[in-house]
Amino acid sequence: MARDSQAALVALNRFGFGARGGASGDLINASSDPRGFVKAELARPNGVLLEAPGLQSTPQLGQAVFAYQDQVKQAREAAKAAAPAETPAQAPADQKPALRRNLSLNAAAEITGQMTDARPAENTARPEAMQPSASPPPAAKPAPQPLNVIQKTFRAEALARLQRATLVECGFTERLVVFWSNHFCISASKGELARIWAGAFEREAIRPHVLGRFADMLKAVEQHPAMLFFLDNQQSLGPDSRAGQNRKRGLNENLAREIMELHTLGVGGGYTQGDVTSLARIITGWTFAGRQGQLGVPGSFVFNVNAHQPGPQVLLGKTYDQAGLAQGEAALADLARHPSTANFIAAKFVRHFVADDPPPALVARLRDVFVKTDGDLKAMAITLVDSDEAWRAPLTKMRSPYDFLVASGRLLARVPEDPGAYLNNLNLLGQPLWSPPGPNGFPDTSAAWAAPEGIKLRLDIAAQIGARLGNNFDPLDLLEFAAADAASTETRRTIERAESRQQALALLLMSPEMQRR
Repeated sequence: MARDSQAALVALNRFGFGARGGASGDLINASSDPRGFVKAELARPNGVLLEAPGLQSTPQLGQAVFAYQDQVKQAREAAKAAAPAETPAQAPADQKPALRRNLSLNAAAEITGQMTDARPAENTARPEAMQPSASPPPAAKPAPQPLNVIQKTFRAEALARLQRATLVECGFTERLVVFWSNHFCISASKGELARIWAGAFEREAIRPHVLGRFADMLKAVEQHPAMLFFLDNQQSLGPDSRAGQNRKRGLNENLAREIMELHTLGVGGGYTQGDVTSLARIITGWTFAGRQGQLGVPGSFVFNVNAHQPGPQVLLGKTYDQAGLAQGEAALADLARHPSTANFIAAKFVRHFVADDPPPALVARLRDVFVKTDGDLKAMAITLVDSDEAWRAPLTKMRSPYDFLVASGRLLARVPEDPGAYLNNLNLLGQPLWSPPGPNGFPDTSAAWAAPEGIKLRLDIAAQIGARLGNNFDPLDLLEFAAADAASTETRRTIERAESRQQALALLLMSPEMQRR
């Protein structure tokens, strides 16, 4: 069978994370049947799931946060009790001690995470413990310091994701995970629960459905405690519900608005502000059990009937009479099948994989498949790979920082053993893991990542990698692994003319063959 290096490069860069170095032979394997190489991963649906030792479920992690908060409180109280008593001259017996001003637990954990991930890995102080608010005297025994389970869990989840992306053969299913995780994004910077749940959210609500039905993913996402916490739905009370009448707090429309604007219909999808309010009422009571476990297992999704707005609701012209949880699930099912949703998802899917200006004919074809198959995401992915447009379009889209770093690690055949360097560089390049600047996720166009400052930072990282690892590789051999004879003459000459192997490796990592997809 004839081999096609250019089509192999498209298969690996457009649909995956690039070729692996070493003895993988990815480019050779892809060149004999490029489309079959990409679609092979779709035949292994269980391969999308991610399990690793130590990764826990969302309820387990929620309970771990609650226990950690209790430990922090106890450590502070122990430190306070161990502090030397003030003399009468300093504090009269009848005078109450002044209140100390402390950071909230959420803010403290967030700052701890930012400080940890912002430093170079080799200089990072291990964030295993949060210091009590006061230090004991030298003669006193130090109070036990609680383990920072939030940061430890975040790093473990990040490492599992990075290792999977580095080791997988093509990477198409992992790219699908990245796409849908960004579409249904949360932000780990929201607070302790969001940070510890970020990886579990992706494992539980995204991965099981990337080759399944959109409606099932939509339901899993909107009922996941991480999404409910991120968009404050646990604070939303039906005005006429028992809880709403007993408290001053009312509706919170954050989740309802983003479901319609970002998750399903899209801007201009035919909904009104009245529809947003109706959906917000429909999903009141969707929350998660707190530390006391009064509604269920702490950290698990629950429906709180006392917070739910009673009665029928009209959404997009349809009346939903169902009571309780079923009312919201019926509304989500209809939103998943709405024509505007099909068009919005198809256009966004093609924009991610093919071009910033998605070919209209290809968008229409994927939209029709979405409608005819009731949102079968595997069928949509196969249609994309089978389309001629996806193979003819030039590789002009700039890789996101995450794609670039993973592609570099794959080419150098370096499986990460610690996520620190990746997390540091993602922060530096403006794409901190699971922490987009807003609920609309990270941008998915070349212009967002091709700004001069961003390119300079990539060059700095490439130079650092070259200085550290350049002597271990022949950059021309790596170019063969990455692109073979699909590499441009300019790239090959630039690497050949480099003054050193270190410089040549840096130039290879900055070449179009490594920066574009």
